[in-house]
Amino acid sequence: MPRRRSDPAPGSTSSLRNANQQRVLDVLRGSATGDREDTEGEFTQAELARATGLAPATVSNIVRELAASGLVETEAGSGRRGSSVRLARGAGLVGGVDFGHSHVAVAVGDLTGRLLAESRVRLEAGHHHTEALGVAGSMLDAMVADHGRVRHIGMGLPAPVTNDVIRSSAIFPGWEGVDSRAAAEKQFGIPVHVENDANLGALAEHRQGVGRGHDSSVFVKISSGVGAGIIIDNQLFHGSGGSAGEIGHLTVDEQGPLCRCGSRGCLEAYTSVENVLSMMSGQLPDTDLDTIVAAARDGNVSAQRAFEDAGLHLGWGLANIVNLLNPSLVVVGGDMARAGELLLESARIGLRRHALDSVALTPVLASELGERASLVGAVLLAAERTELVVEHV
Repeated sequence: MPRRRSDPAPGSTSSLRNANQQRVLDVLRGSATGDREDTEGEFTQAELARATGLAPATVSNIVRELAASGLVETEAGSGRRGSSVRLARGAGLVGGVDFGHSHVAVAVGDLTGRLLAESRVRLEAGHHHTEALGVAGSMLDAMVADHGRVRHIGMGLPAPVTNDVIRSSAIFPGWEGVDSRAAAEKQFGIPVHVENDANLGALAEHRQGVGRGHDSSVFVKISSGVGAGIIIDNQLFHGSGGSAGEIGHLTVDEQGPLCRCGSRGCLEAYTSVENVLSMMSGQLPDTDLDTIVAAARDGNVSAQRAFEDAGLHLGWGLANIVNLLNPSLVVVGGDMARAGELLLESARIGLRRHALDSVALTPVLASELGERASLVGAVLLAAERTELVVEHV
């Protein structure tokens, strides 16, 4: 592809300056700071120099240029290089949309991934994609009226996404075969970036949750379905076709119950919310997950056993993951994570039973971001994909 006339020549002073500016901007919006413990997106110039590997004088010049362009704000501290630097509100806003089987959540955030407003509503199970996008569009319009226009949107879907298309009618039927990015961009009128919801949860926990400081981790989302997002060397791992992490369809028992994917004995059939509801339908008919969690905590032994059984099977599935990938941490999110230790204690037991000794003690922790993880990840994805251009005079 020929170089545009306005592009700086590779290796030129202008090209190097642009690259260095982007390094600083990447750190400020968090995409290069997976090991940083805070999430405020604020750095001293000395911290920026350490994070980017640039000379302090170079960072000072870059900060001055970025401030002149309106992309960063500075606040006086102890000495010039002790002043704090953060992305300016005027650098732009982004949106996040998280679709589930029976909900949609929408948020507006800044380019550090900090959410400024969010909302969540229920959808009919099996909803059609046009209806769901219309609901999300109305929610986003209300937020834009209060906070300002967003530049990009990150959107999560609870199914494997290949080239923005869901191929499985069994997993998310109202979206099967749809070019989700094109449909969303038609609805929202701005660029949309589509990702699997478990991958977005993994990104969020890695950047802002319990996974901070871990360069390899696995986020397992357990709700109506079961999926995993995988972080390797601080990056999301998608696999060759985008389907990495579909652990819900690992076979636990080939003679087990029929799964919606058409196979038998899938992990999802033993660990999903629907399985727990089914196990408790005789004692607590027409109930919901939170009621069963409360019953278990109040001493209902059947409810406790339901979570124990689900956790032991979950541990079996996690053993396959840690044997294969050896992550430093497993994070459990989604609706089932609301059961907390009722689920996680037995999951750790199942993991130890089936994992190699060298990985059997891999920590299994609850999501720090809870049901918001995929939504936070959607905002982070949009922020990461928003190009910040410095105007040079």
